[in-house]
Amino acid sequence: MAPVTPFVRWARTHPRAMDAALAAAVLCCMILGSFADPHGGRGGTPTFGTRSPGPLSVVLMTLGAAALVLRRRAPMAVLAATSAVTLAELVTGEPRAPVAMSAVVALYTVAATTDRPTTWRVGLATITVLTGSAMLAGPLPWYAQENLGIFAWTGMAAAAGDAVRSRRAFVDAIRERAERAERTREEEARRRVAEERLRIARDLHDVVAHHIALVNVQAGVAAHIMDKRPDQAKEALSHVREASRSALNELRATVGLLRQSGDPEAPTEPAPGLDRLEDLVGTFRNAGLPVEVACAERATGLPAAVDLAAYRIIQEALTNVRKHAGAEAKAEVSVVLVGPNIEVTVIDNGPGAAQPSPDSGGHGLLGMRERTAAIGGSCSAGPRYGGGFRVHAILPVQGHATAGRTTDTGDAG
Repeated sequence: MAPVTPFVRWARTHPRAMDAALAAAVLCCMILGSFADPHGGRGGTPTFGTRSPGPLSVVLMTLGAAALVLRRRAPMAVLAATSAVTLAELVTGEPRAPVAMSAVVALYTVAATTDRPTTWRVGLATITVLTGSAMLAGPLPWYAQENLGIFAWTGMAAAAGDAVRSRRAFVDAIRERAERAERTREEEARRRVAEERLRIARDLHDVVAHHIALVNVQAGVAAHIMDKRPDQAKEALSHVREASRSALNELRATVGLLRQSGDPEAPTEPAPGLDRLEDLVGTFRNAGLPVEVACAERATGLPAAVDLAAYRIIQEALTNVRKHAGAEAKAEVSVVLVGPNIEVTVIDNGPGAAQPSPDSGGHGLLGMRERTAAIGGSCSAGPRYGGGFRVHAILPVQGHATAGRTTDTGDAG
């Protein structure tokens, strides 16, 4: 196999040289064939050297072989030229030289480089013209084996060329499918990596934004009342310590998702859900944000994706209330089951801006959109009539889709 590969590579990069070599080989075969007489021996046995080609036959063989040099560039023209010199040889008389060999090679090239209908039309025309001319205008009887040989060789050339063309098309189709499959696998891998990065970034944002906001508020309170009311300052600092501990725990759980499977040090704590809603609301109450909760009893035992999305949406919405709605704001959280969906609503009455400016670069509402879209839900967020802000998410409990609808009037940090 090793000696063939360099030759095939050279042949593909030098097609004109290969055609010239093929033309020379065909010319040698035609000249040698012209010295053979199929009926020269006793009893009609073939002999070699008992006859020789005439000058006209040599010229016709040379012209036919020379035309094959251009067979790749103009296969139809080469077939017409070789057929013409073959006809000239067929009707000139004895000794008959095998000029038809050049027409056979040209017909093979046409069949290998065109489509099947063209091969059928051109092949039948060539076979009919050459075989008919040999039978009707040639010096030999119509049933002579030379005439039948022209019919057989031209037919086999057309069939072989069509088979080669079909084989090439089949191989090209397989190669194209393999390349397309490889591109699809690469695109799918890149898509999954991008989705995983977005998911991790979203989780980290939810955890860090929530707890750091609480730490910031409690630290500000402690600094403000440190001198006048040290007992309350100590209580605020204890809330800071608790919030920071919770942040570290959730960060440890989130980062653990990046560990390899089977890592014994990877945390196994389940993702937070609505069963921890009271703990979540308690952290905001400790930070000075009054929160009222109305949660349906059946809103537990939800699918993990829905449960986590509802928890994170409430967490992010309350964080935005604490950060943007002002010190006197109050919040209300509602979780109800409506048909096959669970609806999560967070509203506030704060006089402050419950959303940052467009150039603030926040990712809060963006994370809500991504979470709801991932499970086929919808999310809307915007100012309330009369003041305050409202976040409303509809999450399907059953029949999760892969995309959802989202509308909002801004983004939050």
